[in-house]
Amino acid sequence: MSAPANPAEPILRIESVAKSFGPVKAVDNVSLDIRENEFFALLGPSGCGKTTLLRMLAGFESPGAGRILLEGRDISPLPPEKRPLNLMFQSYALFPHMTVRQNLSYGLEMERLGKGEIRRRVDETMAMTDLTSFADRKPDQLSGGQKQRVALARALVKRPKVLLLDEPLGALDKKLRERMQLELKRMQHEAGITFIIVTHDQEEALVMADRMAILKDGRLLQVGAPEDVYERPADRFVANFIGVMNFIDGAVASDGVFEAEGLRLAVVDATPGPATLAVRPENIALGPPGERLAGTIADIAYHGLDRVLHVRTAAAEALMQVRVPASGAGDWRIGDALSLKIDPAKCRLFQ
Repeated sequence: MSAPANPAEPILRIESVAKSFGPVKAVDNVSLDIRENEFFALLGPSGCGKTTLLRMLAGFESPGAGRILLEGRDISPLPPEKRPLNLMFQSYALFPHMTVRQNLSYGLEMERLGKGEIRRRVDETMAMTDLTSFADRKPDQLSGGQKQRVALARALVKRPKVLLLDEPLGALDKKLRERMQLELKRMQHEAGITFIIVTHDQEEALVMADRMAILKDGRLLQVGAPEDVYERPADRFVANFIGVMNFIDGAVASDGVFEAEGLRLAVVDATPGPATLAVRPENIALGPPGERLAGTIADIAYHGLDRVLHVRTAAAEALMQVRVPASGAGDWRIGDALSLKIDPAKCRLFQ
């Protein structure tokens, strides 16, 4: 496993970068520090600017403003082939007439490395990516997961300072995608290379990333470790985008109590006025009618180890979701009345 990076010395620094296409601001004054040997995720909905930002890092787009520094050097003016970064596309773009070994060797041959060095690096990279037994196969003889590993190996064999991945798992089915998430994380640590991945899949980012950045409409909303972003979202958009969140609109009274229809909850560091309470489904406890927020079960969804109860209450316009262990949900039925116990310490308040 690679040594922990020094957060004071980022390998890649994005300084006030902006990019517009006509009247549309694709990237709007984004600044980021990305550390050495870090697995960093750019996350957001379609059109948020994450792919445009990645293409600027790779050199396929030029910033309209700002700078991109790699190890302190401004690489903004450099063309893609002059940058020590590699971009792995979702389509993989493998050479169909070449074997796995030839696909990996091609880029090194273009760099005019010696045959012995090429063979050593290709063998080493195939071993890391579990491709040794497929060395003589061509892409049409490989599964989707094997093709994905070849594309990754072809990028890694050139030993870039930073590897850029644009939705690299998007073409895989769910089960293979989940397995490859862990494989990517393992290979990143073994290679000791900074990975920057673009994805719209929040679960993918939560599983793989050391840190993540959430973008919307070209603007950077929050940067942090997955657990920080999940537990302490910066605003309502981030709270709604990352995971499942219940929202209760109400107001904070002069005594510091959040009030909504049927709910009174003492909150901390809140100012009187309109407010929205946000709470995760797993942070709501159930009780019999008569305690706290009253509700009625409108639906029950089975998720294997747990069930999600969809509860209708007077406090929230949408059905509230409550996640409970499957073993403890057997007594609940659609139409049952219950109450929701909400711990203010496990909520976020947006004003």
